[in-house]
Amino acid sequence: MLYQGQSMTVVLDECDVATVTLDLAGESVNKFNQATLCELADVVDLLKHTDDLQGVIFASAKEAFVVGADITEFTTWFRLTDEDLMDQLLNVHNLFNDISNLPCPTVAAINGLALGGGLELCLACDYRVMADTAKIGLPETKLGIYPGWGGCVRLPRLIGADNACEWIASGAQKRSADAFKDGAVDAVVSANKVNESARHLIQQIMDGKFDYRRRRDELRAPMAFSPIEKLMVFESVRGVVGAKAGRHYPAPMAAVKTIEKCISQDLDKALETERKGFLKLAKGDVAHSLVKLFLSDQCVKKKAGMLAKDSEPVVKSAVLGAGIMGGGIAYQSASKGTPILMKDIHAEALQLGLEEANKLFTGQVERGRLSADRALKKISAISTSLHYDGFESVDFVIEAVVENKVIKQQVLAEAEDHISDHTVLASNTSTIYISELASNLARPENFCGMHFFNPVHRMPLVEVIRGEKTSEATISKTVTYALAMGKTPIVVNDCPGFFVNRVLFPYFSGFSLMLQEGGDFQKIDRVMEEFGWPMGPAYLMDVVGIDTAFHADQVMAQGFPDRMQHEGKNAVDRLFELKRFGQKSREGFYTYEPDNKGKPKKVFNQEIYEILDEIAPSKKELADDEIIARMMVPLCIETVRCLEESIIASPEEADTGLIYGIGFPPYLGGVLHYLDQFGLQEFCFLADQYSHLGKLYEPTENMRLMASKQQKYYSV
Repeated sequence: MLYQGQSMTVVLDECDVATVTLDLAGESVNKFNQATLCELADVVDLLKHTDDLQGVIFASAKEAFVVGADITEFTTWFRLTDEDLMDQLLNVHNLFNDISNLPCPTVAAINGLALGGGLELCLACDYRVMADTAKIGLPETKLGIYPGWGGCVRLPRLIGADNACEWIASGAQKRSADAFKDGAVDAVVSANKVNESARHLIQQIMDGKFDYRRRRDELRAPMAFSPIEKLMVFESVRGVVGAKAGRHYPAPMAAVKTIEKCISQDLDKALETERKGFLKLAKGDVAHSLVKLFLSDQCVKKKAGMLAKDSEPVVKSAVLGAGIMGGGIAYQSASKGTPILMKDIHAEALQLGLEEANKLFTGQVERGRLSADRALKKISAISTSLHYDGFESVDFVIEAVVENKVIKQQVLAEAEDHISDHTVLASNTSTIYISELASNLARPENFCGMHFFNPVHRMPLVEVIRGEKTSEATISKTVTYALAMGKTPIVVNDCPGFFVNRVLFPYFSGFSLMLQEGGDFQKIDRVMEEFGWPMGPAYLMDVVGIDTAFHADQVMAQGFPDRMQHEGKNAVDRLFELKRFGQKSREGFYTYEPDNKGKPKKVFNQEIYEILDEIAPSKKELADDEIIARMMVPLCIETVRCLEESIIASPEEADTGLIYGIGFPPYLGGVLHYLDQFGLQEFCFLADQYSHLGKLYEPTENMRLMASKQQKYYSV
């Protein structure tokens, strides 16, 4: 043993080839925290002074190679002065340069995930051998920054500028076949052969079959590009990356700009260029917000893991009610390995549910993500029934019938008679009190809410709602099942709308009030989409369903009459009367026509203005800033109310839930982070300008108290 530390060991074999094995003590994965970087520096210094060293292999003792920097520590770098941050980056650059300058060939044995700084370590090596099951990538742009440890410099020299721009700007993880095709790795082998193959490659270099020195020289030099070649590559790249990134996410375009500069520079100058660009991004609000969101997501996942740790997995489940939602739930369960029984009282509904699941599996096959045989096996895990046959053997039941309290209570009570005393019964209601739904159940402790978002296969969030009598064992089992389905569960307490919809409907109310004053729904949609929402409020209502919005609005108005009731008929009421239910009926605020793939395409039809004239005969021109304020203020205040009333347990869960559940703009970091950045004092001043619109725009007493003390929802 040449070296043994807390995060790595070094062993020298009989041929003087060293293997550096990364194995961070006390962690399930390898990551670069400050202590690991210091150890790596010690190891590299030791290797530099090891006589007759013939080669170095960087390997991992864990399933992943290195998943990147320890973000919990890395965020402290962002708070450094510009000079200190540049010094930190320079230290890592010098360390990775020392690896690339070792007096012998170096090989990275990539056995599993190599992301961010983990891949940048691999890029500093001369060669890379990758397991066929591994993935590699540089995901930093998803955190509002770009690779700052040499990735923007070394990757283009290895795979070409256009490929590197796509890798880095997208932040995508690349499978072994794509990595090999692009030239990022030199060989792909089975996972159990990675270290052996890396050692064989070192032997081939020792035997003179490969010239590692020549490769180093090529990678240190500027890339050869004629002006016209450079223009053609980067004009195309800028168009594609700019369109995908949008104006709120500067990191992808900054990465392209840095790569464009770096390819014409030698290695040292290019690394300096990378450092300067990284510094600008790291000091920006977007990086701060996206890193905060990443940490919130990790916090939510950790909490879910703790809740699920003592629960047995769901072996077989059932869903009551087929159709689109039931089919989506069945697909999600079966696709992740849990067999599911789908029950409905109508054979046509069961057929619709099966068709929905089959369509989703077929899509996976067409995209090459699933083989036909595998898809057939998975869909066979969905069984159907018009009766309760087989329910005695399931250990989890999800009710997903129509959003009507009386009908749901009847179905739940009926189902309870056909399941075991230990089976968990959950309702996929989106607004109705869980405690009320449980009122007729013999075992209310086994009942909770499990609110999926539509479409089930795409929306990552599941709200787990604790009723008045719900047991902790039931919560644990439900969280376990949600995790098994590949979802992010957040546990909330019971109230009308729970958390996500309770917050969403004040946002919709702000929209409805503007329409009643004669505001233009198309302009409101455009302004909010430009602000960062994936779709404007009118379009979102059409997707959710005008009928769903209408019924939910009634529940919310009854639950919170002081601020969610409205006088007279609003736009949603009128569209509901006309049976313009949105996408599902092909008419709502917009008209929907099938595109060339059969998906609904939004089209404007002038007749909607004639309908809305009944609500507001006179028109009002609203400024962009007013639209944003009138939409955002009610949403923010209601989020705070939910936190203060313990409907949601923490700022992290609130912010993650609203980004995953309703598409709150991620670049803002979440509602409560947004309020911290905005400043509560400034926010309360803004809200007071709209106090004449009612209690929806009235900050809570605690918000005003926090504002007076200049307090924030996040400590850092």
